[in-house]
Amino acid sequence: MSASVDESGAANVGPARRYSAENLRRALRTRPALMLVGFAGTLAAWYISVELLKLPRFRELPGLTAVVREWISTDPVYGVSLFTPEYYKHIAASIVRVAIAFTLSTGLGVPLGLLLGWSKRLREYIFPVFETLRPIPALAWVPLAILMFRGTETPVIFLTFLASFYATTLNTMLGVQSIDPTYIRAAQCLGAGDRQIFFHVILPGSLKYIFSGLQLSIGVAWFSLVAAEMISGEYGLGYLINAGYTMTAYPTIIIGMVTLGVVGYATSALVGWIGKRLMAWRSDEMSDAN
Repeated sequence: MSASVDESGAANVGPARRYSAENLRRALRTRPALMLVGFAGTLAAWYISVELLKLPRFRELPGLTAVVREWISTDPVYGVSLFTPEYYKHIAASIVRVAIAFTLSTGLGVPLGLLLGWSKRLREYIFPVFETLRPIPALAWVPLAILMFRGTETPVIFLTFLASFYATTLNTMLGVQSIDPTYIRAAQCLGAGDRQIFFHVILPGSLKYIFSGLQLSIGVAWFSLVAAEMISGEYGLGYLINAGYTMTAYPTIIIGMVTLGVVGYATSALVGWIGKRLMAWRSDEMSDAN
């Protein structure tokens, strides 16, 4: 039996039931469960605010059921759903643009950040200019981007690259500056030159900041991409959102926004996973060397 009655008449819960309840509580405290609760709460708040209570400022928004119905429809009213090729063309166009911009920002931002953190003189020359340009939003660069680059694709990639480049460079520089100077002095005492210090102390010591910066960088890239695609481009999630507003296809706006969030989260998680794998590989390599 899983339960018994003690002398006072109270029922004692047996081990099987007790362990089952404990396992359930433990499962509900896991990250996937908490994520599901968070998403469920958000969707419930959306449904209640828009469709049930019809709160001011919310009653004109598309409801949860309307968006889901449009999203999974084989014959969508506004032309975009999971079953239309155009939906995936928009996603693919945005992913390609972000991939190009992110690759460029990583290839340029990481070396520049390492040099800015390593060389005080170079930092005094470049960093004031860098900090002056960094607060300028991507939308402010739109006229100059159109003048500098021909076509519609290159300006979008340039605008996406800018914010990503700033995030990558700044975090890399902070990573170099976070290294304890004792390690550098110890390497110098052992006869290491500047090149050896750079590759064996500076670069490994700043890897954690570099990958944190890359995760931030790709998120900022998606943010800038949407602003750029709203102005220029034939395909892309930003273009889809703007076209939905222009044509009063409000469910399409939500579909584009949610898709953007899912794809952006996936790319950021991918960069974080790669960073953890490389950091683990580096730790194993150093352990083997010791």
